[in-house]
Amino acid sequence: MNTIIDITHLNQDLLIYLAIDITIAILLLGAMRFISGFTAQVNSTEELSKEDNFAFGVSVAGSVAAMGIVLTGAITGEAADSYVMEAIGMLSYGLFGLILIKIGRMVHDRIALNQINKTEQIKAHNISVGIVDAAGAIATAIIIRAVLLWVNGLSISTFVAIAAGFIVSQAMLVLVTRLKEKQYAKNNQGDCMQEAFADGQVALAIRYAGQAISTALAVTAASYFLTYNPDTLVVNLVGWLVFSVIMTVLVWLLTTIAKKLILMGINLVEEVDQQHNIGVASVEMAISISIALILTGLMA
Repeated sequence: MNTIIDITHLNQDLLIYLAIDITIAILLLGAMRFISGFTAQVNSTEELSKEDNFAFGVSVAGSVAAMGIVLTGAITGEAADSYVMEAIGMLSYGLFGLILIKIGRMVHDRIALNQINKTEQIKAHNISVGIVDAAGAIATAIIIRAVLLWVNGLSISTFVAIAAGFIVSQAMLVLVTRLKEKQYAKNNQGDCMQEAFADGQVALAIRYAGQAISTALAVTAASYFLTYNPDTLVVNLVGWLVFSVIMTVLVWLLTTIAKKLILMGINLVEEVDQQHNIGVASVEMAISISIALILTGLMA
């Protein structure tokens, strides 16, 4: 009888913890829509329903998905010592993740894609820029999630570690963007990839989305090799950066080989860059993400 009572009490506790986490998660996911409208200086309701701005919708979808990804890192599966601590922990990680996603968007806007105004392009219903914006948010969230799962506890050192991992992630995304820009210019007589986004080349945006997300997955692999220790945070940060570079290069090499085999006989530059073939670009994106998932899965 006592055993049944104990199990019932345990299940009640778990349900309360679950209710706390789900409630906070839904509130934060809902907040992303309105924050996206606020940062873009538009009414999100009017932009989504009355203006039928698909580009804004894609951008908001990316932000909401990013928030969901971050929250899966905040929910560790281990209950806190009390309901209040569970709520504080979930809310703290969630809000910090939300802030980092928005900071990541600013970095993406002002450094990675500094030649176009993403906010204005999205307002102008440019779907390709909406895709690029969503991909950047999701890529940032994937890395934040990995760091959240990597650290332990709820302290200043924890948030410093999360911020450090975020800095590494943004550096890698900017680096990959610059390399892809050079590759695009080389293959297209010096044309600018960012201008192509501004011109609404959806196929190119889809390919870039795959590259950004696969890079993020490669960066997360570092968490499998490093052990979190607040006393060796600088060493861990350097180690994370080194592993990120190694894994990114490895993913790029394997993806290049996979594309040549899977898309044999297809001129990718001609189909995607010049003919704007969304189908081929979608396959490229799937290959990039698949290779990164497989490789990070093997590392785990």
